[in-house]
Amino acid sequence: MEPEVSDLNKPVMTAKIERPIYLSGATVFLRDLNAEDVSQDYVNWMNDPEVMKCTESRFVTHDLDSIKNFVRLHERSENSVLLGIFSQDNRLHLGNIKLGPIQWQHGLGDIGLIVGRKSFWGRGIASEAIPLLCDYAFSSLKLHKLTANCYASNKGSAKAFLKAGFDQEGMRLLHVKGESGWEDVLEFGRINQQGIGNINQ
Repeated sequence: MEPEVSDLNKPVMTAKIERPIYLSGATVFLRDLNAEDVSQDYVNWMNDPEVMKCTESRFVTHDLDSIKNFVRLHERSENSVLLGIFSQDNRLHLGNIKLGPIQWQHGLGDIGLIVGRKSFWGRGIASEAIPLLCDYAFSSLKLHKLTANCYASNKGSAKAFLKAGFDQEGMRLLHVKGESGWEDVLEFGRINQQGIGNINQ
């Protein structure tokens, strides 16, 4: 049998996503979202043009049912993790961070996040949440590499990923249509320096 065909028949090794997930930081903690977490405040973020202006979700109108369905899809997913970002002080839901889709065969996962409560913008919420998820992805799921991207105008997200140890690996020129016209998309990556990529296990 040809090697490339034989390789296709090998089982894809995956680390089981053990739930519940709880990741604690200094000022925030991350935990699994469930349908009961979907509040009107959450819906309002998703329909706020200022919050959504650098996301593809700005093209969709959201309601309680659509967001609950989105959350339910991730509750038992084997290829993604959706976590809420909550304040340590008062357990207030501040935003979400997602790992996925996970390509287990490559040990690769993509990160996306949103801080929905605008009163918490500029407080370093993303800069704290991203490393917490990275540590989980590398230590618990044994992923080899994490990726992320953001609109070039989203300077806060770009800064947070760089601060979390990501490198800017590329730029897609004039890739999306933003508020002021066509703009670039920045691409980031961070490799597991412990060298324990899932692909070889």
